[in-house]
Amino acid sequence: MPSSDTPCLRLAIDRLTAANLNHYAIWVLESPFQAGYVHHDCTWTETLTETWQAWQTMFSLRNLPQVPRIPSVFLPPLSTDDNAPSGYAGRLMQHLGVSLWQWLFEGPIQNSLAQSQGIAQGQGRPLRLRLEVRDPGLIMLPWETMQSQPGRQAISLSQQLLFSRTTNEVDPLPPLREEYALKILLVQGQDDERKGSRSSGEFALQLRQEEAALTRILESSAQSDPLNSFVAPVPCEVTTLMQPTPADLTTHLETQTYNVLFYSGHGMPGPDGGLLFLRPDATINGTELAQVLTRCRVKLAVFNACWGAQPDQQGQQTIPRSSLAEVLIHHGVPAVLGMRDTIAEHEAHSFIQRFARALAERSPIDEAVAIARQHLLTLYKFNQIAWTLPVLYMHPEFDGELVKPLTEGVTEIPDNPSNWVGSRIPTACLRSVETHTQSWPIYGGMMRVGCIDGNDLVLRVAGVSRRHAEIFYRDSLQDSLTEQGYVLRDLSRYGTLILEPNNQWRKVHQEEVPLKPKSRIKFGTYELEFLVDDITSPPL
Repeated sequence: MPSSDTPCLRLAIDRLTAANLNHYAIWVLESPFQAGYVHHDCTWTETLTETWQAWQTMFSLRNLPQVPRIPSVFLPPLSTDDNAPSGYAGRLMQHLGVSLWQWLFEGPIQNSLAQSQGIAQGQGRPLRLRLEVRDPGLIMLPWETMQSQPGRQAISLSQQLLFSRTTNEVDPLPPLREEYALKILLVQGQDDERKGSRSSGEFALQLRQEEAALTRILESSAQSDPLNSFVAPVPCEVTTLMQPTPADLTTHLETQTYNVLFYSGHGMPGPDGGLLFLRPDATINGTELAQVLTRCRVKLAVFNACWGAQPDQQGQQTIPRSSLAEVLIHHGVPAVLGMRDTIAEHEAHSFIQRFARALAERSPIDEAVAIARQHLLTLYKFNQIAWTLPVLYMHPEFDGELVKPLTEGVTEIPDNPSNWVGSRIPTACLRSVETHTQSWPIYGGMMRVGCIDGNDLVLRVAGVSRRHAEIFYRDSLQDSLTEQGYVLRDLSRYGTLILEPNNQWRKVHQEEVPLKPKSRIKFGTYELEFLVDDITSPPL
């Protein structure tokens, strides 16, 4: 599934300047169907303001003196869903997410979303949803928490609705290289100023330990996963710069080739994209960094720094287009991942590790962020804000592809090759249960199943993962501990169904099961029958 073919719905929000200050326009800038270009005017309510203020009071780590300290807001009764959050904090987070969804997706906007999702599902692809918030006062809202109703998945956790933010009036996207490896420049900047009381020796030791930990996380994330053994992860190269000067950083980017810049260190908001503290005596602002990143064609910039996705404020007014993420996108950087607020080191490391692994598995950037965000939610639960902190901005012209997906044809293994340990592989195939006229041979005892090009059997239906499963013949002559025969190995996110002799479907998830002749298999919603000539035939 080439990411450039993924349907996209892009929405914009802006304040109606000729009307009341609480009146907004929401309209569709990009849609997968012509009738989806709709417009809707709405009012920002006092109830939404109170909920947002209560959310900041409970969750924001930033100094927000303009926010009144209100004790609570009215929350609806607890959901009966087993996955629903408990406690006031979790319910407040859920309540704001539902309120934002209901405000944004109202009337014709909701219809456009529903029809766009239907088109994407019919194509067997996710829907890419991009939100462009033009009113500076609404940028700080955690739009990533939006959910259609209590107990439902938040929008930024979904792999069927790939959510990111974007911005307007951008410089054109520069020509991008085709990448076949992760080439990461890890810049270790000055530590958080709150830790400045340590001695220089303690600081240097901690910096080295942090650099070693991040390098290990990034490199190990691209190693082979035994559950995905047939998918070769992309190579990963990590180069580290410790507290460089701006000139050192620029020279290194210009003389080497990188597709990812990863910055870890202190940062703060500012009118020109904020400041990154490369070292105690040297900073670089977002506008300066943007020039070198676009010139060197870096595709993705990741910032483990405070407030990289937040705009600066002057008094109580938000400065338009002042966040680091927006400034970089405006200058033509394809994708920027920043933090909405302070994130703990252990939370950042957990996110980065899962994010890097998804990138190494050739996931588009917005899909990789959703996978890593799910990982944070699993670890730190719904009533903690860790999963809401990463904010992804993508250039409106960028398709999310960091490295090339598996779009090349898979080299077929020849039928019964002469060097196949002298055994005969029984011929087998998968046949459609619905038509009984369509079948797919399993060449050379191996078939790869998934929803993207490059698999032997491509099924673009709901519930099929990019690399869903493999069916292969295991020869007992090569492994005396296992029985000879065909095996299904599930690699998917949600599992594969096998029909048991009692006519009950059994879920197989990231495990191996033997296949018998006439076994019924469901990949997502597509049902197939496994056929073989004689699986018990002795070797020749």
